[in-house]
Amino acid sequence: MGPAGSPPFPAGYTSPMDTPPTPPSPSRPSHPVSPPRRPWDDSLFLRACRREAVPRTPVWLMRQAGRYLPEYRQVRGRVAFMELCKTPSLAAEVMLSTVDRLGVDAAIIFSDLLPILEPMGLDLEFAAGEGPVIHNPVREAGDVARIRELDDLDPLAFVFDCVRATRAGLDETLPVIGFAGAPFTLAGYCIEGGTSKAWLHTKSLMYREPAAWHDLMDRLARGVSRYLLAQLDAGAQCVQLFDSWVGCLGPEDYRRYVLPHSRTAMAAALERAPVVHFATGNPSLLPLLAEAGGTVIGVDWRIGLDEAWRAIGHDRAIQGNLDPAVLLADRATVRRRAGDVLAAAAGRPGHIFNLGHGVHPQTPVENVLELIAAVKELGTRA
Repeated sequence: MGPAGSPPFPAGYTSPMDTPPTPPSPSRPSHPVSPPRRPWDDSLFLRACRREAVPRTPVWLMRQAGRYLPEYRQVRGRVAFMELCKTPSLAAEVMLSTVDRLGVDAAIIFSDLLPILEPMGLDLEFAAGEGPVIHNPVREAGDVARIRELDDLDPLAFVFDCVRATRAGLDETLPVIGFAGAPFTLAGYCIEGGTSKAWLHTKSLMYREPAAWHDLMDRLARGVSRYLLAQLDAGAQCVQLFDSWVGCLGPEDYRRYVLPHSRTAMAAALERAPVVHFATGNPSLLPLLAEAGGTVIGVDWRIGLDEAWRAIGHDRAIQGNLDPAVLLADRATVRRRAGDVLAAAAGRPGHIFNLGHGVHPQTPVENVLELIAAVKELGTRA
């Protein structure tokens, strides 16, 4: 019955409450539309990150654009290192020419781990012959308060412009990898004021002032998280977190003082893209690196790749792990040792061939080319 005074419902009338919903039109789906696939989505590198079967093992090298290349040395003869990093068109050109010459399967942006520290209040200089120097290191608990939050990314615009320029100039079938230093490695530079053999200032602050340590690591982790996201926004398809110095710690200290901060640094990026989590120096940390996070775990040469993969878990992809010093040997040795790494991977989906760290400056270019050719030949699936 309708409202008072209205005529009765006509015979055969069906209430809207009783009518089954109309199926959605195929042209207007009721679920979110997946973004269109781009050429780089089917790259060997990204397929390996997803642990998909690939026709051959992908290969790229850390520090693949570096001092071993005469073209790079010519550029460095004209500009200082930080000037090169802060000139996006030149930084992109250096990497693009390197990718073309080597024939690798991915381009990592040309930059450095440490520029992120400048807008956070650190006075950074790359001194000739000395490497990075921080003139106002963090040595006491009270010093942490002057480390600024990385809320404003504008001072790092040159990095994001480098990502854009590299992406624009690169073959669309190849991915661009962005990167950042991990919180522990950045903290080590902040505290030591440069590199160190024993990291005694770093460990001293960590043990003596745990509250200040975690405050510093929190600030760095939040900054790294924003920095990685901005590189993805600029056009990177993957990012790598470098924990170059964390091998100075044992597992218990890593779990207590590092793991939660590395997890924070990667968490947001992992929701958007593959993340390679790389550390060097202590194979016993590998299960904890996997626990902290990473689509791909990068390993160095101090452990066999097969043993490393068992420690990490086969639910993760793995990157590595030829000793860079092998590239100083004869070409036959380079080829044989590349084959050893591939044999350890045993054709399991998810292996990305790389060195266990960066290319040494003394490396002959011909040996790098031999390595790439060997991986492409020996890593081809039947």
